[in-house]
Amino acid sequence: MTNCAKTLGNLDVAEFHIGGVKLQGRAFLAPMAGVTDLGMRRLAHRFGAALTVSEMVAADHYFRGDAANRLKAEGAGAGLHVVQIAGRDPYIMAEAARLAQDSGAAMIDINMGCPAKKVTNGYAGSSLMRDMGLAISLIRATVAAVRIPVTLKMRLGWDAQSVNAPELGRLAEAEGIAMLTVHGRTRCQFYSAKADWAAIGAVKKSVAIPVVANGDCASLADAASMLAQSGADAVMIGRSAIGRPWFVGDVAYYLAHGKARAEPPPATRKSAALEHFETLLEKLGTSHGVRHARKHLAAYAALAGVRDSAALRQRLVRLECPGAVRSTLHQLFESPALTEAA
Repeated sequence: MTNCAKTLGNLDVAEFHIGGVKLQGRAFLAPMAGVTDLGMRRLAHRFGAALTVSEMVAADHYFRGDAANRLKAEGAGAGLHVVQIAGRDPYIMAEAARLAQDSGAAMIDINMGCPAKKVTNGYAGSSLMRDMGLAISLIRATVAAVRIPVTLKMRLGWDAQSVNAPELGRLAEAEGIAMLTVHGRTRCQFYSAKADWAAIGAVKKSVAIPVVANGDCASLADAASMLAQSGADAVMIGRSAIGRPWFVGDVAYYLAHGKARAEPPPATRKSAALEHFETLLEKLGTSHGVRHARKHLAAYAALAGVRDSAALRQRLVRLECPGAVRSTLHQLFESPALTEAA
């Protein structure tokens, strides 16, 4: 076993269990609102992510049939189907979980980590870490409603004066939560400062269920450091996978084998960007799909490795015609400068 693999202690680096569900690998794609659409999750899965989680689904809207939230919860082709739900009403959370299960979800993830004001102002997301009684009621109702594993994603706490993730973790485990994911910041930190991977270790020490470390994993070395500092069982990767959905699989491979795998060639990256774009057009329609795709297209372009790619990147975020987007992606990834660099 390599030094990298030793960061996982005596665990089998190839297998990972969440409840009765077996995974291959220890690197997961994080749920990101407005980002981890079905196209991105499909690609991450195909490139080797052990787990991908849906965008945050508003439990009340999803339960009542809202088309946008039903679309966010789709998982065909993205590997193990995990739906993340958010809310503050135990009954609605339970019904949303049951609906997701009946629609094919293999796991449910409860969101108690989102720091966005529009979520916390509705007393959901990370604001639930300020109301432990309600948090446990939501967990209890959700776990009781389904036969599939239920996991929980949270932050270290609301602020530096209330770092209560270890307490919430213990209580959640007692209610039947099968895995915890901890983002190494408080809600009030949002995404400022560096994620505190060592602080996640207090949660790991407080429970027997698997713990996943999340926050600021931007390289293979980061992934190994996250595991070493936190003692966690796996890592979850968010923003660093935008524009490179293969990165989560790169990390999974590195943790399993202790060495990096080859970067995908330009042709593979072009194919991924085009497939992602086409999936968004199919699911969202032309107008909405083109607009939604812009954040992804800009990231694909920024990471393409082409000198002076700024002009192409700016064009991609302004184009309205799908044909023009496709043509620009071909131009980007077939650039002689990129070919020489590759």
